[in-house]
Order: sequence, then structure tokens, then C-alpha cells
Amino acid sequence: MFDAMPTGSLIQIAVCIGLTAAIGLATWLTIRRAAHDGSSKDVYLAGGKLSWLFVAGSITLTNLSTDQLVGMNGNQMALLAWWEICGFFGLLILAFVFVPVYYREQCTTVTELLEKRYGGRSIRTLISGLFLAGNVLIYLPAALYSGSLFMRALFGEGVPLLAFAAILALISAGYTIFGGLRAVAVMDTWSGVGILGLAMLIVVLGLAAADWDIVSGVPVERLTMIGGPDSPIPWQTLLTGMIFIQIFYWSTNQNLTQKAMAAPTIREAQKGVLVAAVIRILIVPPIVVIPGIVAFKLFGQVGDNAYGMLVAQILPPWLSGAFAAMVAAAVITTFSAVLNSSVALYAVDFHEQFVGEVKDHWKLAAAVSVLLTVVAILLVPMYQSATSIINLLQQLNGLLSMPILSAFVVGLLFRGVKASAAIAGVVWGVALYGLYTFRLQPDGIITLHYIHFMVITLVTSVTAALAVNRFVLGGRAVFAPRTALARSQERAA
Repeated sequence: MFDAMPTGSLIQIAVCIGLTAAIGLATWLTIRRAAHDGSSKDVYLAGGKLSWLFVAGSITLTNLSTDQLVGMNGNQMALLAWWEICGFFGLLILAFVFVPVYYREQCTTVTELLEKRYGGRSIRTLISGLFLAGNVLIYLPAALYSGSLFMRALFGEGVPLLAFAAILALISAGYTIFGGLRAVAVMDTWSGVGILGLAMLIVVLGLAAADWDIVSGVPVERLTMIGGPDSPIPWQTLLTGMIFIQIFYWSTNQNLTQKAMAAPTIREAQKGVLVAAVIRILIVPPIVVIPGIVAFKLFGQVGDNAYGMLVAQILPPWLSGAFAAMVAAAVITTFSAVLNSSVALYAVDFHEQFVGEVKDHWKLAAAVSVLLTVVAILLVPMYQSATSIINLLQQLNGLLSMPILSAFVVGLLFRGVKASAAIAGVVWGVALYGLYTFRLQPDGIITLHYIHFMVITLVTSVTAALAVNRFVLGGRAVFAPRTALARSQERAA
């Protein structure tokens, strides 16, 4: 910890509150004339009327939260930029492979695609449950924790972390409750301009504070883009599990894919995704690694405190207040987007199926949003013992990402596989990766890097699904990828 800016000045606080309110006002002015009918498409897909600009802005800002700004810079090494560079390719796969499929099948949630491909509701229910568990236990509290950590670092250590978390969560829930995905996407976009601009300014001012030299005095392992075996990203993982992580995250993850499903046409959605890909490759990598390296040169190894310390050091009070507002906006956009997608999963995949028809999704969304917000705030302390928030998140994501992706792989590439077989593959993957994470790797029985092990999890999950389908259920899987993809791509042409 550190003592920079032990108390926020009145200027900082005023600027922060003023800009946060201005973003809210701009969002309201943009969406106030939108018609509402209370349908699931209205609340969770913005009525299918998001233009490419808001698709791009929402995808970018849902991903770019303090998990990246604080967590990646907290590693204080250039190597972490590979997550964002590889994300560019993940977005291309979303645009040209998955977007046409989702639009042809008229999906509200990504799990609807699984039900239609397998012809069974059970696989949809399971995957929705896993997504909800991941959102509630990982994404929502982690976003609040990393954002609160930054705000406390900027304004002082006297305020409890949970106080910042509660404030950010309540504002976020307000956007989801009163505006749905439409408000979330618009707020993402308007705040995104300021966030990206100020983040680039931090890069420039940080380099100036280091006399434009981040090479001398910084160990070479913190500057290299070729990771060694003990690094967070060994270079070999770029050839194994990295691309599958990106496919899951950008193409089958409800939190991100939902935004691409909210445009009026396939072309409009693809245009927004491609703009998000350009931002991902040109702007995001430098803002998530250079400040951390600069902080290492100025302060030494300070972990997840690096970004907040650098901002407190190089910005004048009024500008640091503006940046605090932008960081708050980044947390709010991510939290509200994940909250909206969580409510969508519950409402469409669980409530309508097991409770009854939803006549007004706005009322249901409000009730579920309040419940999930309270749970997320209470889970924030769980992340305080993490050495690196971003590395912890990536490892925890492995419990769900590859098993879930296996269901999409089998469903899109094969015909004749029963839903129960796909479920068996998913259960196998969760159990295998959980065994690796909590027993085999800590005990030194398997020393393979977790990104490598994700490939093993994916391949064996697909194999398990096909084996159960053939030898237990007596089915015959037929490899037919064109059946699922070709017609969708032809319609998009």
C-alpha cells in the first residue's frame, strides 16, 4: 500500500461526481425517446436497434474495466498485452463465424443456440447455470473489487473498500434497472471516449515522468514479449490454449456476445464488432501494460496498486478527479453489462421455463438486479487476498470456459449428438479442470501451465461427449460443420 493522496481534494471529488452525472445525463438524452414494450428483446437486446457505434462501444467497455487497467498493469510487464492482441482475432471469429449463426437462429441468449442444435432444453439450462455462477461468483465481484481498489488508492486509504464497491454497484444497477441494455450500451460508448482518451494520456504522461525511458533499470523479463516457462504467458501458450480462450470469451460468452446480437442486421452487428477489433489491437494493448512498467521503474514492484499510484503521481487534482470518473464509468459499464446479461439468462432460460411467462421483463429485471447486486457487494472481500487479480480471473475462468466451449464445438461441428452427451462432456471438463486447479497443480503432480491445460480440458470434454453419445446412448455423431455454418455465412453475404 501507499500513502499518495490520503484524502481526496474537493476538486477531485467535484470533478468526479460532475463527470459521472454528465455521462448519466448524456445517456438519458440519447435513450429517452425509445419505445418500450417490456419484452425480453426490449430489455436484453435494446429492441434490436443498436447501431454499429453502440455495438462497438459496448463490446469495448464491457471488456475494458479495471480488471484490465488495474489487473494487467498490476503485473508490470509487457507480456500481458498478448491477451488484448489475441482478442483481436477472437473478435474476427465472432464477426464472421458466430454472428451470422446467432442472427439466423434469432437468439436472445447464446444458450438458445445450444437448445436448437441439440434439440434438448437440458444443455441450455446447464450452460445458463454455469454462466450465472461465473457472473455472480467471478465477474461481478471482481469488477467491483478492482474498481474499488483503484478508487481507494486515488482518494485515500481511510474509506473502506466495501463503501466504494457499494457506490459503484448501486449506480451500475440503476442503469440496468431503468434503461436495460440500451442504456448500458449508450453509456458504454459515451464514457468510452473519455476512458480511452484519458488512458492514452496516462501512457504519455507516465512515459514523460520516466524521461521517456522504460528500458534502463527495468529487468528484461518485464519488457519482453516472449514469455518464459515461469511467466504468466509462456510463448508456447500462444500456439495452444490462447485462441480457444478468445473464442470462448468473445464468441460464446453471453456478457460480450449479447451486444453483437442487439443490432438490427447482421451487417450492422459485424461492422460494430470489427470497429471493436480495431480498438482492441491499436489502443488497448499500450494502455494496459505501459503504465505498469512505468510504475515499476518509479515505485518498484507494487502489484495491483501500480496503476493507482502512477495516476496519483502524474495527474493534477482536477484531472485525477476526471480520471476517477472515467474509471468509475469503466466499472459501472462492465458491472451493468454483466448484470443485464445475468438477468437475461435468468429470465429467459430459467424463469420462463420453470416459473412461468414473464409479462413485463422490466419488473423482473429490477428485482433480480437488486438481488445480484447485493450478493456481488458481499463477495468483494473474497478477492482481497489475490496476488494478481487478472491472473486469478483467468485461472478461475478455466473452470467454466473450456467445458462450455466444448458444448458449442460439438453442437456446431457434429449432427446426431444428444443433449445428455454434451452435458456429460461439460461435467467432465469442469471436474477435470477443477481437479487440476485445486489439487494436481498445487501438489506439483502436474506442472503444465493452465493455458496449456485448457486445451486438454477442451479436447477431452469434446471426446467425452462423443464417447458417451456413441457407447452409452447409442447415437452416431456425423461431422458436418457446413450444416451449421455455411447457410449462415451465405445469408450474411
